[in-house]
Amino acid sequence: MAVTCDAAELPVLFLYNIEPDWGADDTQAALLSNRRMAQALEAAGHPVVSASLQDADLAALLARHAQHHPIVFNQCESLPGVPFSEPHVARLLEAAGLAYTGSPSDVLELTGDKAATKRLLDAHHIPTPAWALYETPHAPDWHLFPAIVKTAREHCSLSLSPESVVLDTRELEARIAFILRRYNQPALVEDFIDGREFHVPLWGNGEAHMLPVVEMDFSSFHDVHDRLCTYDSKFDPASRHYTGISSLLPAPLTPEQHRALERLSLDTYRVIGCRDYARLDVRLRDGAFYVLDVNPNADLDSEASIACAAELQGFSYADMMTRLVRLAATRHPRHRRR
Repeated sequence: MAVTCDAAELPVLFLYNIEPDWGADDTQAALLSNRRMAQALEAAGHPVVSASLQDADLAALLARHAQHHPIVFNQCESLPGVPFSEPHVARLLEAAGLAYTGSPSDVLELTGDKAATKRLLDAHHIPTPAWALYETPHAPDWHLFPAIVKTAREHCSLSLSPESVVLDTRELEARIAFILRRYNQPALVEDFIDGREFHVPLWGNGEAHMLPVVEMDFSSFHDVHDRLCTYDSKFDPASRHYTGISSLLPAPLTPEQHRALERLSLDTYRVIGCRDYARLDVRLRDGAFYVLDVNPNADLDSEASIACAAELQGFSYADMMTRLVRLAATRHPRHRRR
């Protein structure tokens, strides 16, 4: 149940990070996206203070704002300059006693480790592609092809390109060696589900809900190497994957497919422990859905899947943003009893 008081009674600290190694274009894009989010919160009636974290001293920044008892809108993906520190951001917010949007630190820790996430899905019999983790470029025990080779700890499709899809052991071991060398982390190898792909937005706590599903349409690509969401498809407007992959919203699903996908997605949301909102990446092959990835603090830009799905459901961008604040407010000492 979300808090229903007036938005003016729910001050927001909008927290985001700027990484020192980002280029000018990436920095400008992040600033613009965060500005749109903050403006949407203001349009909904919230008093908003935006805070850009540009060094690792988050505790000092929080201390400057804690006296106003805000709800933190957490768009901080890391402590600047500290790799894989998104869970630590949440731990610092928890240590400061602040209510914040999105999943808690333990869920961020879990989903930051793709192998640990898949172990949990397997333990709960939630379908996910067959997989193995490799710390050396030798994979004589892998026999499922085509396969896809990913980093074990990165998000945003980092490392994914047409070369990530491999067709034999020679290509597989070469790609594993590339991941080990380039990213200095284990390689996750999966059965490549060469089928339809869906982005499934969900929100809520207790009784979560699935928003309209987005399908990533690969029909313009006929080579199996191209039928995936690459890094370029998300961040390079000049790339052929960016222009060649279209989004279908709502995804064309039969009633039976929609029900099956909804059951799978809500089960995954619950098992992982997602909070407030998330996006799942799911594929369909031979009538069966498979969870590829769990994104607990997914992209909330006005053009991203969650915002587009919420709009189709009848929520303006401001409506969506204030809903997330109100979900977080149920954990705030001043509001949890309302």
